[in-house]
Amino acid sequence: MKFITEIWHPNVDKNGDVCISILHEPGEDKYGYEKPEERWLPIHTVETIMISVISMLADPNGDSPANVDAAKEWREDRNGEFKRKVARCLVASLFSGSPIEKHGTVFPALYPPIAGLLL
Repeated sequence: MKFITEIWHPNVDKNGDVCISILHEPGEDKYGYEKPEERWLPIHTVETIMISVISMLADPNGDSPANVDAAKEWREDRNGEFKRKVARCLVASLFSGSPIEKHGTVFPALYPPIAGLLL
């Protein structure tokens, strides 16, 4: 699972890839961090995956960051610089004008680009 617009979050890497256990390949974790039952299982549905992503967005796992810089800011300055970067990413995503690609079809963005609107 991947965000197509920039996001500043401890558990989303700089390429937009979401880092949650249930999306990791089944089996043993070579680093010993995750239990096999925490990783991908065929019982997961779109609903359980979306609930996990929403939970991760609301409550980051600072012990296993995909974006170390975002995790550091989240721990040290959550209501300051971290919050400002999150807001910038949100506004930029709303007004980026970037097309959205779905199943090989490109859809225009919902909002036109607006320069200088970033917080």
